[in-house]
Amino acid sequence: MPPTPHGDPTPPRRTPDTTSPRSPERDATPPSGPDSGAGTTPGGDGSGTKREANPQESAPQATAPEATDPKATDPEATGTGQRGRARKRWGRWVRRGVVALVLLLLVPLLGAEAALRVNYSGDPADGTYTRGQDAIWLGHAWVDGRKTDADVTALAERLRGTGIRDLYVHTGPLEHDGTLPKSVYPKAGWFIAAVHRALPGVRVQAWLGDVLASESPDGLRLERARTRAAVVASAREVLAAGYEGAHFDLEPLHSGDRNYLGLLDDLRAVTRAHGALLSVASHQIDPLPAFHSVWGTLTNHPKWWSQAYFGEVARRVDQIAVMSYDTMQPLQSLYGGYVAQQTSLALEVTPPGTQLLMGLPFYHENKFGHQAHAETVPAAVRGVRLGLSRTDADRARFGVALYVDFAATEADWTAYREDWVHRR
Repeated sequence: MPPTPHGDPTPPRRTPDTTSPRSPERDATPPSGPDSGAGTTPGGDGSGTKREANPQESAPQATAPEATDPKATDPEATGTGQRGRARKRWGRWVRRGVVALVLLLLVPLLGAEAALRVNYSGDPADGTYTRGQDAIWLGHAWVDGRKTDADVTALAERLRGTGIRDLYVHTGPLEHDGTLPKSVYPKAGWFIAAVHRALPGVRVQAWLGDVLASESPDGLRLERARTRAAVVASAREVLAAGYEGAHFDLEPLHSGDRNYLGLLDDLRAVTRAHGALLSVASHQIDPLPAFHSVWGTLTNHPKWWSQAYFGEVARRVDQIAVMSYDTMQPLQSLYGGYVAQQTSLALEVTPPGTQLLMGLPFYHENKFGHQAHAETVPAAVRGVRLGLSRTDADRARFGVALYVDFAATEADWTAYREDWVHRR
């Protein structure tokens, strides 16, 4: 899901983009065996006091030293010493196991990162620019009364001459039961009409979403038929309000969720009946085989979808927008290579009749999973063009989706226009 829309007082509900596994605790080295040898008192008689010598007493006669049992003074020969050695051996094996596990995980990841850097090399093919089918996510302020005609005029000036065809305007987080109060989008009709006047041909879709109860007890539960029916009813209501499509972003949505696929089938029937579009924001695709399963085991947050599941979703919708940001990549070159890989993976399983969009990061945060200096618009656009060039350079139903209007900078817009729109 796109990050929390800072600056927009009515953001969608979401859970934190990522969790990290706890590092294994290192066992403390067990103590060596117990101290050996018996202590003596200063007086030699156990009293702890010093006695004066009596000259009339006969001198003590030498006696043979008492025989000692070597087992009594040698901790290595005692059971305690043996247990100490066993603990030391166990500690060594634990440490070796931890190192082996780290290497087992780290080596493939380092190899994958190196592959991403290579993936960022080369030149994109000529003509891999906008097809006039781009989109942008817009904040809630456009439909709750905070925006004016002047704002629509400024938006139209910003978008005119670009490739943007669809506006995903945030129309309100769904309630956890799937319902959507009409009071949260009172100015939707005004905004749709204003856009149609200022930007003929541009479509306005209702961006709907909620946090799923897939990793916590709170949230929308797709396994409940009543909840899914309420979501479908909410979609029907926004289409009746004049929206030209319903755009869904439900997270965290685990790969393989059959209830989600069933919901999409029901939603598609409604949007087709209204002559409208059904679009979704999707998770990223496994960068390594079954990586979502490995990550889910370690963190309880699978994050990625399998490529096969992505294809199942793509076949059920009119548009699918990959949220190709919050990637945990530390460098622009690695991020761009990652986007190129994601573009190729998505193109391979998206039917030609479904429009595929790759997300561009029009926001600037520094947090776990997203570094603003690495996830840039120029790196993302270059990655998109490289992936498109290598996989399906002539794909007609293809574009980029810009997240998000209220966090974008002039540099973001300039990079989008110069590197992707490319109209001199």
